[in-house]
Amino acid sequence: MRPIVVQVLLGSLCLVLSGCATADGRTRAAQSAAAAFEAALERADTLGACEALASGTREELEQEAPCPAALQGLKLTGARKPTGPTVVYGSQARVVYPHDSVFLALFAEGWKVTAAGCTPREGRPYRCELKGD
Repeated sequence: MRPIVVQVLLGSLCLVLSGCATADGRTRAAQSAAAAFEAALERADTLGACEALASGTREELEQEAPCPAALQGLKLTGARKPTGPTVVYGSQARVVYPHDSVFLALFAEGWKVTAAGCTPREGRPYRCELKGD
């Protein structure tokens, strides 16, 4: 009986640590990462906002200038609370704010912003101020 209990406990711990927790847990984690990004934008903390970006998004942004300066050149503003449902699909997520949508992806280090300043277009992909490759 003991080996089974140990295996179940270790398996549960592995799921939690690997980010394969419940859908509600993944949703809350994605919302938290998006909220940190939005809060950094609202405070004009470009260094903090840059830390929230996925590496591919940051590399794309830094083609013209270092991340903090490049972020200042975009028309991104922070928001306190999402206004729409957060949708998590596998390792991707979308959090809707009053002025835009933020897209995220789950990496080994957690949820990172892959696109922001995104607005929907009828029958076409979102148009985003900030996006990665």
